[in-house]
Amino acid sequence: MSVRRTVLPSGLRIVTEEVSSVRSAAIGIWVNVGSRDETPATAGASHFLEHLLFKGTTRRNALEISSAIESVGGEMNAFTSKEYTCFYARVIDTDLPMAVDVISDLITSSIITALDVDAERKVVLEEIAMRDDDPSDLVHDLYAETYYGDTALGRHILGTIKSMNNMTRANVFNYYKKKYLPQDIVVSVAGNIKHKRVVAMVEEALSRDNFLDVQGAPVVRENTPIKRAKQGSVGLIHRPSEQAHMFYGMEGVTRTDNRRFAMGVLSAALGGGMSSRLFQEIREKRGLAYSVYAYTQQFAGSGQIGFYAGCNPSKAIEVVEIIREVLADVAVNGMNFEEIERAKGAVRGSLVLSQEDSGARMSRIGKSEIVYGSIMSFDEILTSVARVNEADIKAIASEYLTKTPTLALVGPFKSESKFEKVLAKGAH
Repeated sequence: MSVRRTVLPSGLRIVTEEVSSVRSAAIGIWVNVGSRDETPATAGASHFLEHLLFKGTTRRNALEISSAIESVGGEMNAFTSKEYTCFYARVIDTDLPMAVDVISDLITSSIITALDVDAERKVVLEEIAMRDDDPSDLVHDLYAETYYGDTALGRHILGTIKSMNNMTRANVFNYYKKKYLPQDIVVSVAGNIKHKRVVAMVEEALSRDNFLDVQGAPVVRENTPIKRAKQGSVGLIHRPSEQAHMFYGMEGVTRTDNRRFAMGVLSAALGGGMSSRLFQEIREKRGLAYSVYAYTQQFAGSGQIGFYAGCNPSKAIEVVEIIREVLADVAVNGMNFEEIERAKGAVRGSLVLSQEDSGARMSRIGKSEIVYGSIMSFDEILTSVARVNEADIKAIASEYLTKTPTLALVGPFKSESKFEKVLAKGAH
């Protein structure tokens, strides 16, 4: 793995991976700011800013930004998470200098006019409405809100209708200037590239408007436990829908916990595919749901493991009870060798297959650097997964699958009481 790293005097980090067998290159600029860094008054500012930076800079208008990449067959986009924001583009390798210039332009020189703020506010409100109209999406935000309560991790990435309507140009522009600082930025590039050339072009592009000279207070997140809402709580949003959507979860490991590899294997074994325990029990044996899956999330100071299912509302209680019973069984008895090896194979295979293009490689090294401050080699990651054994799964399952669960539901239910009783049965 030809991953290299350079830290500029400003603190900005550049990481690259040379993949000489491809004809593409991908760049991502990762900013260490997300929705958990907002106050209730600025809820949604990180995501709103992600939209606004594409509206125009001192050198390009919105059409010129998008057409620069699209006219060479490239792709460009951005996303916001709880802990970081990423702007990225993927192009033919010979067009990388242009892509670096365009993406850097957004970071250093966006204007953010009052007119753009008012126009893009409507777009974000439509995005909130779209989320609210999709219960399979809404249930995840409801879960975070139920699990974390009114805390930084409990608030929605999109913000609220109220916070978006109250967001002024001054609010967003000040947030931009305060949070987008060199020491909180990672530039990751992967593909048919050379590290020295990338460093030179990034340094030139980001030095515009004296950006690399800007200083401020870096984002610091303590790895202390995050305050949680009432344990065993049920969050419910009433919707007169044909299907009930649920997310059943509990505390998991934090992002710095070395057991995150074992937790990933456990999640895959429980709900990572058609051969997983929950898929077999809920869909294959009983035909109660079409979609059943599990995933883990790790943050600074917090983590979760959770399980999603969509089913007929009349079967919702039964599905929750099956999830509870399966987790209780695994917590007591662990999993057998074949189940664990199958899950490890699935995790390893998906990791390897995900690295087939330059965009995925850029994303892996960029996310690793912004989250951990270092990059594990691909072989180190695969080795860490391979080392997970039955004892590891038994230990982590007995510790975490017995934690008091939280449940989020979107569906045609009038009351949480029946579901609270089901959760109470499994409380320890």
